Amino acid sequence: MAPLPDGFSYAEWNATYNALSFGIAAMGSATIFFWLQLPNVTKNYRTALTITGIVTLIATYHYIRIFNSWSEAFTVASKDGGDYTVQLTGAPFNDGYRYVDWLLTVPLLLIELILVMKLPQAETVSLSWKLGLASALMVALGYPGEIQEDLAVRWFWWCLSMIPFCYVVFTLAVGLAEATSKQPSPAAASLASAARYLTVLSWCTYPFVYMVKSVGLAGPAATMYEQVGYSLADVLAKAVFGVLIWAIAAEKSAVEESGKLLPN
Repeated sequence: MAPLPDGFSYAEWNATYNALSFGIAAMGSATIFFWLQLPNVTKNYRTALTITGIVTLIATYHYIRIFNSWSEAFTVASKDGGDYTVQLTGAPFNDGYRYVDWLLTVPLLLIELILVMKLPQAETVSLSWKLGLASALMVALGYPGEIQEDLAVRWFWWCLSMIPFCYVVFTLAVGLAEATSKQPSPAAASLASAARYLTVLSWCTYPFVYMVKSVGLAGPAATMYEQVGYSLADVLAKAVFGVLIWAIAAEKSAVEESGKLLPN
């Protein structure tokens, strides 16, 4: 929990406010959608889709907490019908909720992808443990740098967190390529490939947003870019990624159901 800088303009405050509101709406809507779709997929994929909904539910809760903390940290007022002014109230803004959220949801995101691909059991268990622990370590190593103002310390923790990050990204981009090609239909393989690369793409935005305060930006503008960047990346990595998980589950369920209807 780092102190907020003074001097926010209304535009900077409002951009963050809207980004956090968007995060709540996107995550909450996605949760309802995923769980409503559970009866429409076969039991082989219900666990993956249930986890997908849990991920967005956890994110919804934490976005509400971040949004409330942001709102309580400022007073926004217009004097005599003039421009809005933004002032700090002295209440702390707790951005640590993001890291609590990531520590819970990032391993689950990878596990849901592995489950929906329906790999052999031994490979599923092995990959779930390896990728889950690596992603949790990545988040844990990133947090000490996030709360530091010293740029050298921020870069140190950034570099450490990039070690498990690179392992996870390499596994998604290369290690799962063969498993993707073995999906039961071209559509399922294409969707699984899209989910892998969407994860890689969305994840690559986080290190760049993390570096915002390390490349010369400071004050309210840096805080705004950080909050907006993280919010958009989260929606892409959780809600949009979840839609792909649902699409894979629906496609593979349809293939399995059609297979049962074929004459022996």
